[in-house]
Amino acid sequence: MSHSPGEEGGLSPAAPNVNTQDLFDNPTQTVATENTPEDQVSPAVHGASPSSTSSFEMLGVESVPASYQEVQPHWFFCRRADDDTSWLPFSREDSDKLENACYPVGDQEDEVVVAVDGERYDVHVKERKRYAVYWEQGPTEVRRCTWFYKGDKDTRFMPYPEDISKSLEEAYMIAVTLDEWKTKLELPNGETIILHNPKLIMQYQCIGLQEEGVPSPSWQTQPRTVKRGVNNISVEIPAGEPEKVDHLVFMVHGIGPACDLRFRSIIQCVNDFRSASMSLLASHYKHAQQDGQVGRVEFLPVNWHSALHGDATGVDENIQRITLPSISRLRHFTNDTLLDLFFYNSPTYCQTIVDTVASEINMLHTLFKQRHSEFNGAVSVVGHSLGSLILFDMLTNQRTGSEARGGVSSCEPLILNCDTLQQTLTRLGLQQYLDTLQAENLDLESLALCQDGDLKDLGIPLGPRLKILNYAKKKCLSETGAVHLLEGLQVPPQVNSDHDGNQSSGFMQRSQFHRAQSVTSAVDYEYFDVGIGQVSIDYPQLAFHPQTFFAFGSPIGMFLTVRGLKHIDPNYTFPTCKSFYNIYHPYDPVAYRIEPMIVTEVDLEPMLIPHHKGRKRMHLELKDSLTRMSMDLKNNVLGSLRTAWQSFSRLPVAALPPVDEGDTSIERDLQEAQASAAVTSSAKREEKSADFWTKILEWPRALHNHYFQGVCDEAESSVSAEQTDQPEIKVGMLNGGRRIDYVLQEKPIESFNEYLFAIQSHLCYWESEDTALLLLKEIYDKLGIPIEQSQQ
Repeated sequence: MSHSPGEEGGLSPAAPNVNTQDLFDNPTQTVATENTPEDQVSPAVHGASPSSTSSFEMLGVESVPASYQEVQPHWFFCRRADDDTSWLPFSREDSDKLENACYPVGDQEDEVVVAVDGERYDVHVKERKRYAVYWEQGPTEVRRCTWFYKGDKDTRFMPYPEDISKSLEEAYMIAVTLDEWKTKLELPNGETIILHNPKLIMQYQCIGLQEEGVPSPSWQTQPRTVKRGVNNISVEIPAGEPEKVDHLVFMVHGIGPACDLRFRSIIQCVNDFRSASMSLLASHYKHAQQDGQVGRVEFLPVNWHSALHGDATGVDENIQRITLPSISRLRHFTNDTLLDLFFYNSPTYCQTIVDTVASEINMLHTLFKQRHSEFNGAVSVVGHSLGSLILFDMLTNQRTGSEARGGVSSCEPLILNCDTLQQTLTRLGLQQYLDTLQAENLDLESLALCQDGDLKDLGIPLGPRLKILNYAKKKCLSETGAVHLLEGLQVPPQVNSDHDGNQSSGFMQRSQFHRAQSVTSAVDYEYFDVGIGQVSIDYPQLAFHPQTFFAFGSPIGMFLTVRGLKHIDPNYTFPTCKSFYNIYHPYDPVAYRIEPMIVTEVDLEPMLIPHHKGRKRMHLELKDSLTRMSMDLKNNVLGSLRTAWQSFSRLPVAALPPVDEGDTSIERDLQEAQASAAVTSSAKREEKSADFWTKILEWPRALHNHYFQGVCDEAESSVSAEQTDQPEIKVGMLNGGRRIDYVLQEKPIESFNEYLFAIQSHLCYWESEDTALLLLKEIYDKLGIPIEQSQQ
């Protein structure tokens, strides 16, 4: 019965059944004792593969190395996905760091930690484990690899455990030094490795047992190939990442735990997006990277789904109790994904979502600054689907430094002068938490400064936290009268009334968002200090001012319209973020535009995102070429028709007989006289029929204007727009006066059926090189580093 390797892709980590000391003391005797006789081994090996006895005997005549050279190790880490287990190599820089840190481990008891993969992971060298730094992920195994094996059905070489690799290396060293080959090593699982010669080393699996329990000489027909050193196997070692980080980007996912059609998590999708950006930097910023001007852009995932559906809220358990048992898979998918939209519209769970996103971003930002103390670049945020709406609501409710000091602080002393902390908690029925707050030296003034995350760290449950925060907010509102809407939105001194001409208060006059008058709800959206976000939500503050906000496949426009917003004032900007890009696929069913809410009088086409190879996609170029060709053909036909009518309407001049060379002057005078007479005589006839011929001559032009002028003008405008590279059109200050809506180019196969690729279009952004290049161009343009490949 054959034995398979361990579940991690290698053999059992137990040491092989071979006496290494005997190999050093008397290698010849060991070989003679352990080797199978040649007449027994040769037929089986010969039947196993072409590299049989004759093959390795032929290779054995080659000259062996003069001296033994130690193998160069390379470090790998294990990655498990479903039932698949694979070993991936570290970059050469990370492998060298691990190798250098490996030597002193045996002499000290303290663990040695090495940061790898752009310092997103830490490797505990002594423990041989790799831990994620910025997100929750189980530890993965790490190996110092020198020997590898591969079966006929395997797609890649797998590393042996370190103890087996060490034994193999010792046996190989003895064989090379003493020129004694055909050495056999018995492994604990019954398999055997035979070193036939330096270039032929095979692993055989025993399939039969004799009565005494000794392996029989019959071998499996397909042995495994064994290779020494990473240079002898086909493996792609990744390039190392630059240590310099130019920009930091946080990426927030949408509904559900999966982000693409392969049901991968936000962590895996962001890793792919980061890899795409690294390759684009190498191709489009090659010289700047070589000169040291460009380092890399770090992308970090922000996961809020696990916090919402975790044990802290208990929402999954409550939903499960009321879920019908039929079509269980579909209902489970709905509970895990689509319900996130309803959760965000719920005040209770919306507060949980925004608090989780903000605290996660702030925590990642702090951790990143600790690990990259030299970082002085800017920070941007990316939101996909619902994640973009979360970021949009948060960014509209951010406060600048002066507003935080002037607006919030003015409310806090009012709470301080009302009651004591004990009286306040007693009124709220939360007196059991008095000792907890007093242990932290908290009074009403400091309690007003606390956010939900601070109270959560003290062990206060969600319900009491909401009561305390809501009381502080209501008390502040009651003392100050009313809070101005969008008070921190840098509003110019102008009056903006609604479409009915009503101006209910001063803060409505300064509002840059025009809301439709509600007929079905009595909720006064203007009363709450929540920007254009949801009512009764206390939006947390970010620890930094984002440079740019990128929205992927975003429903922001739809949600703003549903909330009653008709128009966004062109002068509006985010309080702390000055750039905003709305990026979408043309077939994305979730995406909506933003520019029509700002510029209502002009129908603007979205900006076409250039292809990352510097051209349009082939089918779009062909479509434009055919359009121009048809326009040229129509123009030529109409021009020829017009010329024919003009020729038909022009009267012919009388033909003159040929003249001799000597009479040229006389004949010329006669010809001119006859021509002038003919023109004079025809002038009278033309006056009589002027109206008739005018109508006839104007018919081609009228036909052209009636049927083809709109199409021709559209084609000419598109051509002129391409020639001028789509000049900038000012669409408000939300993106600093630049365009906001950017559309991707669909693939040729997607253009055949829009509905078939609708869902895929909503999830395509994580693997879109065009999207990644747009982000890089925006980031490095602000750093004064232009893109090297021209975009046409």
